Amino acid sequence: MGLSAVAERSHIGDDTEMEPSVTESTQVLSEADCLALLQVTEVGRLAIAINNVPDIFPLNFVVDHGTIVFRSAEGTKLAGAVLGKSVAFEVDGWNDTTGVAWSVIVKGHAVEIETMNELFEAIDLPLYPWHSAPKHRFVRIRPSQITGRQFRLAYSPTGNEPTTSPAIPSTTNNGRSARSAARSL
Repeated sequence: MGLSAVAERSHIGDDTEMEPSVTESTQVLSEADCLALLQVTEVGRLAIAINNVPDIFPLNFVVDHGTIVFRSAEGTKLAGAVLGKSVAFEVDGWNDTTGVAWSVIVKGHAVEIETMNELFEAIDLPLYPWHSAPKHRFVRIRPSQITGRQFRLAYSPTGNEPTTSPAIPSTTNNGRSARSAARSL
């Protein structure tokens, strides 16, 4: 279930209305913390614009030497990513144990991986298409800016009582363990 940080009315699965309130301030995450969260997350959203029309694509990815790498087939996602001036990439999640939600945004330039050495390295990454259609193209987002924030949930999406630990765990509810993360920085 998605989580909104704005103070608008939200609905939980049983149609119980909740009005989120900020009980603690939002904390800005360091770039190192943002990269740590990226490394334990499997799915993000790529934002592109073609002819000033925005589009967003969910995709799986890995972190490779401080960059984001994903696979793609030919089409709008690939064209918008590599032909546009810049892209944005976002991941988010929450930790059921700590009751802390977080969001990381990467802004940068996307380039298709085309040199033979880089392609061989990309093929060795733990990055596999989830969809059965072939995705033979590899794209690397070179960050120009990495930002992130975390905040305490006003309520737990799973009903667990949160603790007071920070959001940067070795695992997250929607990510993989740090042990299975891609190459380190």
